Amino acid sequence: MENQAQPIQRKKRALSCIQPTGIPTLGNYLGALRNWVQMQDEFDCAFAVADLHAITVRQEPAKLRQQITEMFALLLAIGLDPERSLLFVQSHVPAHSQLAWLLSCNTQFGELSRMTQFKDKSARHADNINLGLFAYPSLMAADILLYQPDYVPVGADQKQHCELTRTIAERFNGLYGNTFVVPEPYIMKAGARVRSLQNPQKKMSKSDENVNSFISLKDDKDTILRKFRRAVTDSEAQVRYAEGKDGVNNLMEIYSAVTDKSMDAIEAEFAGKGYGDFKNAVGEAVAAELAPIQDRLQQLLQDKAQLEQWMRLGAEKAACVAARTLFKAQKKMGYVMLK
Repeated sequence: MENQAQPIQRKKRALSCIQPTGIPTLGNYLGALRNWVQMQDEFDCAFAVADLHAITVRQEPAKLRQQITEMFALLLAIGLDPERSLLFVQSHVPAHSQLAWLLSCNTQFGELSRMTQFKDKSARHADNINLGLFAYPSLMAADILLYQPDYVPVGADQKQHCELTRTIAERFNGLYGNTFVVPEPYIMKAGARVRSLQNPQKKMSKSDENVNSFISLKDDKDTILRKFRRAVTDSEAQVRYAEGKDGVNNLMEIYSAVTDKSMDAIEAEFAGKGYGDFKNAVGEAVAAELAPIQDRLQQLLQDKAQLEQWMRLGAEKAACVAARTLFKAQKKMGYVMLK
């Protein structure tokens, strides 16, 4: 009996987006971005620079343009491969805005008003509580559903939006017939829980007013070493992972993430040594981790023509995928479709 060819199993699709609102921190890199690179081996991945979302808060045009370009280049620099993954800028694919309107008309006012990020951003930007800020979860749903992903990698702060996307997709499918894949939240393997270097009770954030509290992926080696030397620890002067040692625990988690050393190995390495030696070692390890990314980023930014070509190719590929979904959704809703 002849062996029958086994059907080729396609990889599951996963989609992630990042806003171009400044250079990410070491926390963003170790907690998420580094995992995106590894996900390319397991999934059919799509990655987008979510520049449409950025304007829910007022932006200075020239700065926004620079940040979009830098973020796209940074995604290439960390190792996202446009030959293996779909990598594009959101605004280059008009279908995002088009599907967002269709989904907005299938999203309830009460659902949007319960979004915690709307409440948080409204409090921080009371002079600009705009419709986009209120309705952007519908745009986020469009970002996701256009590419029919099986999974959406989420952190704790995005789980609510993923659940709303699922609700919108199920509602649309129920009203108009099967149109969208209902994506599952994908909990990425645990990255380092990077905390502020000055207040280790808080998450590391690029919006922190104290620049010594975070490491930017563009910080040079001297800046990185200086910030780690100023990092908050405690008076015990003993490198060990324990309750009540938040500052030291944070530095140990960072060191472990960039060296793959266990906590026990780190404690043994710095037994009998002070915090000065430890902080310097963490800074050196982080600088070594970021140096090749920074070098690649500079190379990319110096060749704007090549960068623009990658953007154009990504936009064309993304538009082909997105157009199929948008056409299907419009047709099911009753629009007259031109062929």
